[in-house]
Amino acid sequence: MYKKHLVKKLFEINPTIFGLLKEAPDLRTARNYILVYIDETQRLLNRRSQLHQPLEWEIQTRSLQAFRKNISVRSERLAKFSVLKLLWHLAHEQHNLLPDDLNDGFFNEMIHVFLGIQGRSGIYDEETFPDFVEKEGREAAILRSNQLDIIAEKSLEQADRYRSGLDEKTIRLRKSNRKHILKHFNASEEDWQNYNWHLKHVIRDSETLKSLVRLLPHEIEAIDKAKQNHLPFGITPYYASLMDRESHRKHDHAIRAQVIPPLDYVEKMAAYRHDHDHSSDFMLENDTSPIDLITRRYPMIVILKPYNTCSQICVYCQRNWEIEDCLADGAMAPKQKINTAIQWIKDRPAIREVLVTGGDPLVMQDHKIDGILKQLSEIEHVERIRIGSRIPVALPMRITDSLIQIISKYHEPGLREIAVTTHFEHPYEVTPEAMYAVQAFRKQGISVYNQAVFTVENSRRNEMVALRHFLRKIGVDPYYTFNTKGKEETRSYRVPLARLQQEIKEEARLMPGLERSDEAVYNVPGLGKNYLRAQQHHSLLSILPNGRRVYEFHPWEKNLSLAKTFIDVDVSITDYLNELKRRGEKLEDYKSIWYYF
Repeated sequence: MYKKHLVKKLFEINPTIFGLLKEAPDLRTARNYILVYIDETQRLLNRRSQLHQPLEWEIQTRSLQAFRKNISVRSERLAKFSVLKLLWHLAHEQHNLLPDDLNDGFFNEMIHVFLGIQGRSGIYDEETFPDFVEKEGREAAILRSNQLDIIAEKSLEQADRYRSGLDEKTIRLRKSNRKHILKHFNASEEDWQNYNWHLKHVIRDSETLKSLVRLLPHEIEAIDKAKQNHLPFGITPYYASLMDRESHRKHDHAIRAQVIPPLDYVEKMAAYRHDHDHSSDFMLENDTSPIDLITRRYPMIVILKPYNTCSQICVYCQRNWEIEDCLADGAMAPKQKINTAIQWIKDRPAIREVLVTGGDPLVMQDHKIDGILKQLSEIEHVERIRIGSRIPVALPMRITDSLIQIISKYHEPGLREIAVTTHFEHPYEVTPEAMYAVQAFRKQGISVYNQAVFTVENSRRNEMVALRHFLRKIGVDPYYTFNTKGKEETRSYRVPLARLQQEIKEEARLMPGLERSDEAVYNVPGLGKNYLRAQQHHSLLSILPNGRRVYEFHPWEKNLSLAKTFIDVDVSITDYLNELKRRGEKLEDYKSIWYYF
């Protein structure tokens, strides 16, 4: 949509670029003019950097580089869109040639790039150099310490907004929820401690769930439509007890969003079921599966998937498209197929680690788990067996003494390590029950790691800081923070890549080292993890008319062997910030997000 006031604002910020675009008779000339301008501006910056505060100078330099890449012919070819052409049409007032989806998102991106190029990002406008830079020795150290107190207090104040499951008020609330659920099912406290009781009473429809917690009309509609279209759905009674009885989603928003699908997700997934040209295998696991039950993306580790369902269904799981239903019959792979997969591992001495996942392997019966771990432990070159499971979060009472005894007997320091990787997504999931489950592993010397998915439900300022803090308190080591998958059906969960980069630099960086030891990654379909901390592993190609960034992700093999790159379209920063505003956030707190390219 053409917006005259935004065009005016954009070109008033940088009249030089406007003049060059206006003067150019065609796109080729416009590109040459702009490239000369960028090169000259960078040359002057390199010679006269003293005119700018060093940190603003750095933003200016990166903004120039980003704009140069945006208007390159290569970027246009890969992104299948020309930023330069759109700007040229705007400068020449060729309104009839503007894209139909042109909106505020594009203008906001370009306005911030142009401000950055001018050295006017505004990030440091209210900042002054701290007093300690003019001092030395103890006096400087005291002033510096005082400044660090101020920085820490702001971070902790924001993190304190997020209630955890260890909070006394929350614990009392959930005891009340538990009594209500037990009364509904005519069950006892003894039943509650029995994981099999939870598995037998998995909540599979809106009627049952709304008798336990209040649901909004759209939540009921989404669950009902999911069931009508045979989409997997299920929630353990324990996990339902983590939801607040009221439907305001103030504290339990991440809990509900984890298992109650949004309407747009249900509608897209239902449509895909009838679209024979659509593949839900977004991660291209079929392309990295050399044999049934095995996925291999890296040289020394493989994934083994013996069990293809879970105790409950997570909406944005990358593998839920493979799952027929929660605790579906026939989810256990045939014994012969498992044996064949394990033999395949045995025949490949390069493999040092096996990740047993699924589905959720800890839903399997004890003797099945024992059998698989025994076979893997007999392979001499397998030095680590990792178990990927959300059971500590969704059904912690499954971590019984007998299960711990089975798993721990294969943990032999110096010979073979057993490790557990789980998936806490929000502080509200961190409960005393989860702590007992985690500590049961830790007391046997088994490390427990966490892989969180960065979604709109846990991406507010210092929300992940709070999660990492409480994870460390219960004995879980932060391991990975995954940028939300680029699947269109989960678009309402997605967070711009720039926000995760901002979180790494501006929030996680403030924490003690052991609380920020996870790595932020984008999982590239068919290729594997792309480390977002290192900018050389991805680059911004373009800004689409609707404000969505187009990125090129480089494979992990870079500098080792030849492999293709991957092009993906992000969600709009403008749309994301509008959602944060709707949730009560101050957008001033996020103003630097535009300059993470």
